[in-house]
Amino acid sequence: MSQSLLETSVLVLNRFYMAARIINVRRTFTLLYRDCAEVIENENGQYASYDFESWCELSQLTSLEKQEGEDYIRTVNFELRVPRIVRLTRFDRMPVQSVRFNRKNLFARDEHTCQYCGQSQPAHKLSIDHVVPRSHGGPTTWENIVCCCLRCNSRKGGRTPKEARMNLLSRPHKPRVNPILVQSAEDPRYECWKTFLHAAG
Repeated sequence: MSQSLLETSVLVLNRFYMAARIINVRRTFTLLYRDCAEVIENENGQYASYDFESWCELSQLTSLEKQEGEDYIRTVNFELRVPRIVRLTRFDRMPVQSVRFNRKNLFARDEHTCQYCGQSQPAHKLSIDHVVPRSHGGPTTWENIVCCCLRCNSRKGGRTPKEARMNLLSRPHKPRVNPILVQSAEDPRYECWKTFLHAAG
């Protein structure tokens, strides 16, 4: 159990409390131990920060009365609580503002839903569609590509939606925050991420 918990996700904030990326718990504890990051914890509506030593102390106290949704990793002497959010203390890097354009992020942006018929499909049953076809000069950009099921892709062919008499469910756009990160926040364990993701968006 502890081994799998070491691979779960932790949100990393930069020094300005802006969402930067996601790392696993194993990497998180390395940053905390090296004093490169601190844990950010919401306590009764207020954010408190903990270095590695104080987080260990808090873990020992909270492990006596564990709350629902908390995870702990057993060490030799005590149980160490898995943090959900950490903030870098040694780096001033701003998060990368540009979300990488690829199929995985595109499908996440469109929630694995065909933007023509509205059906949700697993990734292997989805394709990407140029709203304005390349043959019409349409670019391969966030603003011109949508998630599309194979049936609708075949039906639309090399035509524009108007020519094919197909309506788009939503206008394609470039996301400000990585859509996979937003999807991860839907997990109840990562509810605390949402404040920082909304601020970034």
